[in-house]
Amino acid sequence: MKYVLMFTSTPELDATVPPERSEADLERILQWHRDHAAQILDGGAALHDASTATTVRAGDAAPVVVDGPFSEAKEVIGGFTLIDVADLDAAIAMAKTWPSLELPGNAVEIRPMFDDAELFGS
Repeated sequence: MKYVLMFTSTPELDATVPPERSEADLERILQWHRDHAAQILDGGAALHDASTATTVRAGDAAPVVVDGPFSEAKEVIGGFTLIDVADLDAAIAMAKTWPSLELPGNAVEIRPMFDDAELFGS
């Protein structure tokens, strides 16, 4: 089953992490990707801060482009990875090993992906 793991944090938490900790965390995250390489479909990517986002929203007559993220949530998605595992339990087990979960406020959202047959009836 295919899932996307979305790695979230908060801007407040990110601001408190010293640079030397960030460098060590990056190495641990790279190691996590190496450890789970067999289940990772796409390494995904790290994302720029939510303040750099642009959102296209439905408008009355035409789509409207606005600065900033779509939601006003306190958590922001810092990156994502696409995985292929047996089931949700396997995805949860994998997500529980995400290195940044050592810091309170960080989270991994697990969301199932549709496959082509579900979307297009093939």
